[in-house]
Amino acid sequence: MVTAASVVVAVGTATGMITALDDRQGTDEARPAVSESPSTDPLPFVPPSPSPSPSPSPSRGALSPSPTRTATPTPSRSGQKTEQRRAAAPGRLYRHPASQVLDWVRAHPGDPRTPVIQSRIADQPAAVWFADFQPETVASRVRAVTSGAAAQGRVPVLVAYAIPDRDCGGASQGGAPDLGAYDGWIDAFAAGLGSGEVVVVLEPDSIAQSECLSAGDRAARFASLARAGRVMKAANPRARVYYDAGHSGWHPAAKQAALLRQAGAASAASSDGIFSNVSNFHRTADEIAYDRAVLDALGGPASLGAVIDTSRNGAGAPPDGEWCDPAGRKLGRTPTLATGEARIDAYLWVKLPGESDGCSGEPGEFTASYAYDLASS
Repeated sequence: MVTAASVVVAVGTATGMITALDDRQGTDEARPAVSESPSTDPLPFVPPSPSPSPSPSPSRGALSPSPTRTATPTPSRSGQKTEQRRAAAPGRLYRHPASQVLDWVRAHPGDPRTPVIQSRIADQPAAVWFADFQPETVASRVRAVTSGAAAQGRVPVLVAYAIPDRDCGGASQGGAPDLGAYDGWIDAFAAGLGSGEVVVVLEPDSIAQSECLSAGDRAARFASLARAGRVMKAANPRARVYYDAGHSGWHPAAKQAALLRQAGAASAASSDGIFSNVSNFHRTADEIAYDRAVLDALGGPASLGAVIDTSRNGAGAPPDGEWCDPAGRKLGRTPTLATGEARIDAYLWVKLPGESDGCSGEPGEFTASYAYDLASS
């Protein structure tokens, strides 16, 4: 994928944070990196998160960065808004108690890097990835997270990442064997969502990086994604489901909106809007402008919004397009459900800060040196 968004390896949450000093200059490109999440007894195995998706071109060779795109069109939306925008989800985001970074902090109390990694990463809420195809256990594993969050009155962020042919055979390849099996996995995933507020990031790269599929396979994937959103929202009407918009350095907004529409993202029955920048580095200001342009071009109810992965975008994307654990990056805005920005529902840490893209360590493996660099930059 044009720097796809993930490589997740285990069940996980990661946590991070730091002040939101992302400046707003320049264009940047980068590919998302692979991330992994911790495994825990109560939680099921969750494979690696998607790898970063760099620029505009959809094809991704052996994880090589794609070409860069200069400008992202911002189409206008002609349709009238008939629904009022829903307020951001109430409550604080949930920090799952099991993650690789927490394991490292507990195992290294005397390491001079521990205070920084703990306060700026481990103490922050992050997404829990479900990237392994284990339909027989996924409901109970999802339920373990949602019930834990409900007990604390907090909002969990879950990543569903099991679409067939994910990552176009790249570093995050895997997923269900076929769409029929995937639909069954989604049914089980939805059964664990409970009845409380929950944010679901549905299949990073599945839409932005769909051009490796034939037209027929793409249409079938999009039909399954539309169904997935409907199933989740039917199972838990308080679930907020967001669809893949890539990032501001990938497809033009109008093109991405057209793909999203085919996948059901413009329908309130399946969607609450879009997500962008998963495992990537693009500046928050660029993502806000891009996401609004995508939403305008997408149409649909005015209630649709966007969530942005700010886990590693504090310094923007490297000018050379490097996507694999690039140097000089830093944590972005602290995860929050109150952004103060119109149509931007949340800043989230979807990629797990400190989990390698495959250069500072094994793909998805927590690397203390990388985490410290992100947190202390």
